This record gives sequence, structure tokens and C-alpha cells, in this order.
Amino acid sequence: MTPKHHPTPLSGSDRKALNKELGKARAMTNILAAQSAEIRAKAETMLQQADKLLCESWNERMWADGEPIDPSPNIDQAINAGFAWLEIRCSRCKTPSDVDLASMRHPPTTFVHDLASRLRCRKCAKAGRRPAATLLQLGFGSRDIQRPKLDRRLYLTRPYRSVW
Repeated sequence: MTPKHHPTPLSGSDRKALNKELGKARAMTNILAAQSAEIRAKAETMLQQADKLLCESWNERMWADGEPIDPSPNIDQAINAGFAWLEIRCSRCKTPSDVDLASMRHPPTTFVHDLASRLRCRKCAKAGRRPAATLLQLGFGSRDIQRPKLDRRLYLTRPYRSVW
């Protein structure tokens, strides 16, 4: 976009006044842009907190009632809140599993409770059955990820003490 052209006034005082007003306008533009960025950052933080509270609320309702509860957060809200994994269990063989919401091919506006009818157990699928999954809760990480084990020897050894 080309900059707006302001015709230069003929008199010196009018040119000075125009330059002064243009300088004020440019300074105000910078101030308003900085305020906008500041408020946008606060809004994103508040939106992330709101999404986290929504996901925690849904997890509590799922734990208390034990069935897919409508309304649930959508995939985008869950990922924004840090709940990138969905814990499920096969309704037939009771095998627990974790689903990475970020890698799903569903639109980010899909509600989490709508995924219950679309997710299937791999173990049962090999046996020719296709039972729907039971949703358990949203989680921060997968249970399948190997966490580093602590070296117990570090905690069992004691520093050498002199008896003298």
C-alpha cells in the first residue's frame, strides 16, 4: 500500500504545522500499536487460562459422571490449554490408550466428546470388531512416553563421615 500523500502547503507556518501534526500522528501510531500488542498478549494469556479451566472442568465432570459430556472443549481449546492428549479406553477389551490431539486429522473446531464414536481400538480391530472408545479425560502428556528413571543409588549413598 502506498503512503498517503499530503500536499505541501505554500506558506512556511502551514508547512511547519503539517510536519508537526504528521509527527504527532506517527508517534500516536507507535503508541497505539504498542498498547494493542500489550492487550493482545494479555488476552492470549487470559484465553489460555480460560481454556485450561474449561478442560479441567470437563475432566472433573467426566470423572464424576463417567460418560462423554456435552459441551466439551474443542480440540483447539484443549491444545491451547496444554491438554494435548486424550486418554481413552476400549469399551470391549478395556485396553487404555492415549490419543495425540495435535496429530489428529479432524478440524480443530471438533468437540472432544464427538471423538468417542470415531476412535476405535487397534487390538479389537485386528480381531474383526470395531467397538467405540470410552473417553476418560484430557491429559498433559502420554502415559506411553518413557520418563527417565531416577538412580536410586544417588539417594541411598551417604557422604563419608570421619569417626575421629
